[in-house]
Amino acid sequence: MDDKYSQTVERLFERHRSVQTAGFSSDAYKPGLGQMFDYAAFLGDPQLRWRGVHVAGTNGKGSVCSMLAAALAACGLRTGLYTSPHLVDFRERIKVLQPLPGAEMISEAEVCDFLEWYDREGLSFFEVTTGMAFKWFADRGVDVAVIETGLGGRLDSTNIITPLISIITSIGLDHCALLGNTRAEIAAEKAGIFKPGVPALVWGRDPETLPVFESAAAAVGCPLYFAEDFPVPEGFPPLDLAGPCQDINLRTVLAALAILQDSNGTVALNPGVCEAIASAARITGLRGRWEQVLDKPLTICDIAHNPPALAVNMERLTALCKAEKRPLLIVFGAMADKDEDSVATILPQEAEYFLVQPSTPRAMRTGDLALKLKRNCFSVQPSVAAGVQAALERAKLLPDPIIYIGGSTYVVSEAISYLESI
Repeated sequence: MDDKYSQTVERLFERHRSVQTAGFSSDAYKPGLGQMFDYAAFLGDPQLRWRGVHVAGTNGKGSVCSMLAAALAACGLRTGLYTSPHLVDFRERIKVLQPLPGAEMISEAEVCDFLEWYDREGLSFFEVTTGMAFKWFADRGVDVAVIETGLGGRLDSTNIITPLISIITSIGLDHCALLGNTRAEIAAEKAGIFKPGVPALVWGRDPETLPVFESAAAAVGCPLYFAEDFPVPEGFPPLDLAGPCQDINLRTVLAALAILQDSNGTVALNPGVCEAIASAARITGLRGRWEQVLDKPLTICDIAHNPPALAVNMERLTALCKAEKRPLLIVFGAMADKDEDSVATILPQEAEYFLVQPSTPRAMRTGDLALKLKRNCFSVQPSVAAGVQAALERAKLLPDPIIYIGGSTYVVSEAISYLESI
């Protein structure tokens, strides 16, 4: 990473504060699409020069986007992939698969050039980043781009596209202050990505959200599909995305591909496409989804950070430790705006905890986190690196333990950076 690129990205974060670092303050979060439409026009409306797949949802968006991008590339399509946030390098957000075998990130020089010529005052960080991705995809001549929403859907900067299909992966309680206090209210915000005549795909017929999705689809005049109606073909290869919810994400991807095949014939589910889906993490470089970062001791990183996602992870983790009679060490940190009171009821009692504070103003202080968790079986560490180091030292004294690192994307990001530096 050269100095010019590092300095340019640093200035980007300073000039356009991001929700990830500054929270949902007035200058970091700019709801509404008018400013994004204006910015896109300034860039030459690049979103009109490729076809899109739009993905929203509370959990599973990144995995679904990565599997879809790998599948579309395996069909011979030059495929853009726009996801957020990044874990190690800002460029992870913007990639092209052209087509397989792998993904190419936007180059450091291209990031610098874009910000030199096309940056504008008054935009949010996500608006600038979205404009950068959309223009780069157009300049690279992609056939299709898989676009992940940043927050919600209706007012998200990415919602200026008219895609081939609109996908909602799951609905859970997260970012409630902005999206609503019930799953139905949040579903309504996510359903804001539905477009007239464009197939809409959601996971299942949940009693709380089903009426919302049916009403939203009827209001804009689009067909509505449910991923639970699409089975996984017998003998489908195992996924390299090993998280507990990947079976649901896989069925969502297979449903999307089936709908796309029926609607425009751009894709076909053949053995090559199946293998690409199964290898999506390797192909796209997706990280932090039940990722095994060390063998000894077995160390798993996962970016799950809200109660629904953490509940699934903790259930799997507890079952694994119990079945194999292995002790569990958890390195855990959180953002100050997260519902850690609910998380406290999810985290297993029979684990040792190393509470950490990631390096961002939004991080919950370790003392506050300790009070919320109300456990006696943890130590408080000043940083993620210190927490990971303490957990590894403790692991040396235990018989074949499992270490889980998570609670926040920032915790996973800092942990991976630290582990890869030692």
